[in-house]
Amino acid sequence: MAAAAELKLLEKSLGLSKGNKYSAQGERQIPVLQTNNGPSLTGLTTIAAHLVKQANKEYLLGSTAEEKAVVQQWLEYRVTRVDGHCSKDDVRTLLKDLNSYLEDKVYLTGYNFTLADILLYYGLHRFIANSNSASICPNPAWRHRLLQVYNSGYPNTTCCPPSGLSFPYAL
Repeated sequence: MAAAAELKLLEKSLGLSKGNKYSAQGERQIPVLQTNNGPSLTGLTTIAAHLVKQANKEYLLGSTAEEKAVVQQWLEYRVTRVDGHCSKDDVRTLLKDLNSYLEDKVYLTGYNFTLADILLYYGLHRFIANSNSASICPNPAWRHRLLQVYNSGYPNTTCCPPSGLSFPYAL
């Protein structure tokens, strides 16, 4: 999925009104958002963080210094590792690493649902949706919790809130 489509889904899930104009630049099609109040913003994670702040849901960026750093770490991972690889072997390695990391965690930062969970899930979805293989599947418990939180509109970012709205990428 193109980054602009992901950003539009994020806007919708954050409850933002539509109207942002996205374009892409360069060979890698880096997303660009032209803002009304200043310079354009460039890059998936930069724009996504801007949208989170615009929606007054800054808790999705982390609540402590350590959690904020972990969110940034996983956003970088998304852009550098997930977006940069497309072979099945690369994806299997990514998912194996992710599943190992999530063994003792509820979400990527521990117990709080964040933007990192959303964007990593969006980034992995294209591989999972185009595969007939059960071996290309993220940690089922993480995926289930992520869907629960996302479907609730994430009013509560801790473990397992109730479900509600539909997730655009149900697996």
